[in-house]
Amino acid sequence: MFTKATEADFTFVYNMYMHPVINPHLLYEQMSEAEFKPIYTKLLEDGVLYIFINNNEPAGMFKLVALAHRTAHIVYLGGFAIHPMQAGQGLGLIMLNEIISHIKHNNFKRIELTAGVQNNKAIALYKKAGFVEEGILKNCTYFKSEDRYIDEVLMSYVI
Repeated sequence: MFTKATEADFTFVYNMYMHPVINPHLLYEQMSEAEFKPIYTKLLEDGVLYIFINNNEPAGMFKLVALAHRTAHIVYLGGFAIHPMQAGQGLGLIMLNEIISHIKHNNFKRIELTAGVQNNKAIALYKKAGFVEEGILKNCTYFKSEDRYIDEVLMSYVI
């Protein structure tokens, strides 16, 4: 099951985003809690951040960002991660299936996401859940701390 994140989830979310195994695959560079706090506050204000619960404990997180106007039928899935201590239990697929069910229930028709082309584990998981590759976004993500760009694969799940 998942629920919208609250102020009480700050430490869990911060530790997830800054975890050395997870961080290279997500949006934000390494930063202090003080630097992350305004980002977190904005995520809560926007109502886009969710916590995945397993056995009454936070086990993962993700963002769902609804698009607007002619793309109002699309939701973007980002910040998708399972805590490394809970990895290997099939929770990623469970979380994706719950997200897909939620999206269907809310009458969206398409889920989009991107993943680094080198993130084979995530790409395989998304494919297993029914997502398909639609193309490569060249130099899509910039790693400021390393002064390098990476390509991302655009994937979608069409309902």
